Amino acid sequence: MLGLQLPTDPRWVDIAEKNIEEILIDHAFCEQKAASTAISLIVTYPELSDLVTEMAALAREEMSHFEMVHKRLLDRGLQLGRERKDEYVAAVSQFFPKTSDRMERLVQRLLTAALIEARSCERFKVLSEGIQDAELAKFYRSLMVSEANHYTLFLQFARKYGEREKVDALWKKLLAFEAEVMKGFNKKEYIHG
Repeated sequence: MLGLQLPTDPRWVDIAEKNIEEILIDHAFCEQKAASTAISLIVTYPELSDLVTEMAALAREEMSHFEMVHKRLLDRGLQLGRERKDEYVAAVSQFFPKTSDRMERLVQRLLTAALIEARSCERFKVLSEGIQDAELAKFYRSLMVSEANHYTLFLQFARKYGEREKVDALWKKLLAFEAEVMKGFNKKEYIHG
C-alpha cells in the first residue's frame, strides 16, 4: 500500500527499543514539524480552501500527537531538549530541483510530505510489532493508522493540483530515490534514522 521500495531492517526495532528515550524525543519533534508543515501550506496557499481546511485539521491532529508523545516523555522523567536535524528529511528533500513555479512547488511539497508520512507509518508498524513495551506497542499501532491517512491525504492533493500522470511518475521516481537514501539509514535511534 505505501509503495516504499526498501523496508525497514527489522533489527532497527532493537536499536529503537534500547534507546526509546531518544526515539520518543525524535518522534516529538517529527510531530511538531508535521504540524508546522501543515501550517506552512496554509500560509503559502491560502486561496486553496480545500487544502487549507484539511491542513488546519491536520495541524491540530499532529499537535495532539506531539502532546501525547510529550506526555510520555514527562512520564519517564525526561524533557524535550533541543531540536535535532532530521537527516532523512534533508536527504529526501534533495530529490526535487528548485522551481519558481508555485504550483509545481506545491506538488513537490505534497509528495515529500506523503513520503515522510509513509515512512513514519512503516516505522510505527515495525515498532508496534517489535517493541516489548505493550503500552508503547499499542500507542504506535494507533499512530500507524493516522500516518497512513496522512500519507494518502498528501498524495491525493498532489494528484489534484498536478497532472495525474506526471505526479504518479514523479512519485515512482521519488520512491526509488528514497530507497537509495534509506540504504544509509536504519542504524540510528531516530524515527527515520
